[in-house]
Amino acid sequence: MNRSSAKIGYARASTVDQNLDTQIAALTDAGCGMVRREQKSGASLEDRSELKTILDFIHPGETLVVTRIDRLARSMRDLQIIVARLKEKGAHLAATEQPVDTSTAAGKAFFDMLGVFAEFETNLRQERQAEGIAAAKRRGVYRGRPPRINMAAVQARLAAGQSPTEIARDMGISRGSVYKAKASM
Repeated sequence: MNRSSAKIGYARASTVDQNLDTQIAALTDAGCGMVRREQKSGASLEDRSELKTILDFIHPGETLVVTRIDRLARSMRDLQIIVARLKEKGAHLAATEQPVDTSTAAGKAFFDMLGVFAEFETNLRQERQAEGIAAAKRRGVYRGRPPRINMAAVQARLAAGQSPTEIARDMGISRGSVYKAKASM
């Protein structure tokens, strides 16, 4: 880990029921002079005021330190946004429990490998999901989401002479949906 600069720790847990003491102790042991803590979900960067504060005020040469990458972000996209912000500021990212340190060539390489594997895992999950849906369709089990629009009601209104704009407004649907119902009459 980069030992030549100021270190700012970031400890995060998803809920207030989870304890941050272990993370805070590890970050303090790693030489963090300041540890910001947050009890918010890592699924999104939204509403994470402590992380935002760090990213806004971190200085060139400083290092944001976390215990594990998943404490910082749950998605590769969010992680890349955070690292890009740090890079713009001339700052670095390090993890105490993983060989990630963006101030070194090896740390950058490991970070990039984590990204490749995370994306690979996501792609595999999507393929498995598509295969499962296709198999369920073949068995006649999967029918997709139930329709939200009552096509028979739309067609009845069309047959009664109502305009597509009127129907769409009254039923709270798009005119495209009305025209789709009209085409299937």
